[in-house]
Amino acid sequence: FDDGPHSVYTEEMLNVLEEAEVPATFFLLGQNIEGREELVQKIAEKGHLIGNHTFHHVQITGLSKEDACREIEETSDLIEELTGKGTEYVRPPFGTWNEGLEENLDLIPVMWTIDTRDWTTQNVHAIVEHVVKNAGDNDIILMHDSYESTVQAAEQIIRLLKADGFEFVTVDEVLFD
Repeated sequence: FDDGPHSVYTEEMLNVLEEAEVPATFFLLGQNIEGREELVQKIAEKGHLIGNHTFHHVQITGLSKEDACREIEETSDLIEELTGKGTEYVRPPFGTWNEGLEENLDLIPVMWTIDTRDWTTQNVHAIVEHVVKNAGDNDIILMHDSYESTVQAAEQIIRLLKADGFEFVTVDEVLFD
């Protein structure tokens, strides 16, 4: 889940995930952490993986190396301060990344294989249908924990894919297991 934490829908998403006993990865925006510090701690306490999504949701490739590093480091510092654990993964907004930047940051860039485009539609059925139709082994599904429709879609996607024998894991397990 990208773009969180959201003051309402991240909490709802956490409830859906807990009820379904599903771990997830949350790529947080630094600018959305202020005032939601307890929510960040709750994500970590519930055993979800927390990653970095920059501070201001900027396109990394449009920044100098120094500015790109600052965008990412500020968010990582906030997350570590709140959870006691540093971030190991970064999801660059818009899916664009400067090769070699991870060497300066000691973070692994993570992309996706299924883009739900949930931010463009409030159509729960369309989101669910797209994911269920296209899901396969080791897919990384991109969703945003900023919309009620995404919470509703995630609940259905989890139920349907579990019924088809899928297992949900955090991105580190997809990348390294």
